[in-house]
Amino acid sequence: MKKRFDFDLIVIGSGDAGGEAALIAAKSGLKVALVEANKWGGSSLNETNVPFGAAMNTAMTYKHAIDGARFGISSGALRYNYPTLANWKNIAAKRSGANSKKNFEDAGITCIHGFARFLSKEEISVGSESYRAKKFLIATGASTADTGIKINPDVNYLLPSTALDIPRMPRSIFVVGAGSTGCEMAQYFGALGSDVIIADIAGRLLPREEEEVGQVLDEIFNRDGIKVLTQSRVIALEREGAETKVVFMRGGQEKVVKVDAVLLCTGSAPNVDLGLDNTGIAYSKKGIKVDETMMTNVKTIYAAGDVTGGDSSMAKAVFDARVAAAHIIGRSKAIRNDVGMIRVTNTYPEIAQVGVSEDDCIRRDRKIKKIVMPLAASQKAIVSDYYDGIVKLIFNKSGVLIGGTVMSPDASIVAQELAYAVRYEMTAEEIAAVPHVMSSWGELIRSAAERIQNS
Repeated sequence: MKKRFDFDLIVIGSGDAGGEAALIAAKSGLKVALVEANKWGGSSLNETNVPFGAAMNTAMTYKHAIDGARFGISSGALRYNYPTLANWKNIAAKRSGANSKKNFEDAGITCIHGFARFLSKEEISVGSESYRAKKFLIATGASTADTGIKINPDVNYLLPSTALDIPRMPRSIFVVGAGSTGCEMAQYFGALGSDVIIADIAGRLLPREEEEVGQVLDEIFNRDGIKVLTQSRVIALEREGAETKVVFMRGGQEKVVKVDAVLLCTGSAPNVDLGLDNTGIAYSKKGIKVDETMMTNVKTIYAAGDVTGGDSSMAKAVFDARVAAAHIIGRSKAIRNDVGMIRVTNTYPEIAQVGVSEDDCIRRDRKIKKIVMPLAASQKAIVSDYYDGIVKLIFNKSGVLIGGTVMSPDASIVAQELAYAVRYEMTAEEIAAVPHVMSSWGELIRSAAERIQNS
């Protein structure tokens, strides 16, 4: 007897990956359902990337206005209205479609709100209802990982998803974790006047990025009054009156600091609590295992975005979703290819990394040629009176670019050139031959490539 299916495709999760794949599949003519347990559009639109981008822009606009005094711009009476400033992120998120299912419904997608759980590889339950589909795409993202910190029940700590919703700026805040999110948040609060401490068990800020980047950011933080505690492990959070007591180990000694707020930026873990054992899918706490088409070991079930583990970004999630959707529809032979994917830290200046790092090459005993150019070597730095940053390029022994980092204002734009060059294996000679705007941050890429070429 022919099996009855309610949908051609059920997508679980309406964020960057799930929403993109659902729209592509619906526009191709498939009967699609989209299941969302929280806010429509996922965490990126509602809680993290878009709201933080808007909030950080306002914070840095305020800081730049104060710093403008060196150019003769009067800023003595400058102040901000926090409720108005904080509301801008809500406006930006709403304009981006946060917590709205209209775009999906207009595309003919059936929207189902609730927590999905697999009953079998062909059926899920959402609340008291069950739904069957020919194919599934899991795009449930990731959530804050277990911190390992002993936290007393009466401690009200913040997470990246809640830090922007506080009613007022804290006088002091302790940020746990000096990865991308921790550094971004530390700079945001610091720019708006909070006394900030940031701590990490690693020996430097941004331990995943190039060492030179961490050094420059450390200098910026110190200059801006942000206290950096490296090689420090937070072990407990306790409530003491109106403050939170942070207990941490540093240099073999237990230390204590009291602050108004604590923000945990300790990394994330894929959301895999979906009854996956009922499907036979291969997965672990690191995420769902997929092949180059985003298909799991169960041929009717795909996964995309943060739930598959690895680097987290909107661009990667959307890229994964397009590959998965193409194979679900059956009209493409596209495969997952992350070469040239840009990883961005949204501090000021921005940090954008492409390809391999020097540490990657050291671990693999790979012979390379490298060059580091300070931002001060560019005309753009002189006219902007801004010198915090670098351009670092890494070439293999044949002179082909295999990795690069830009730390500058608008680094995410400047690094697009590196993404293209790494993906299409351009040599130093080819990069140096490309005309560049002289009074731009990107001119440093040409200069660096030319020096490697002539070395």
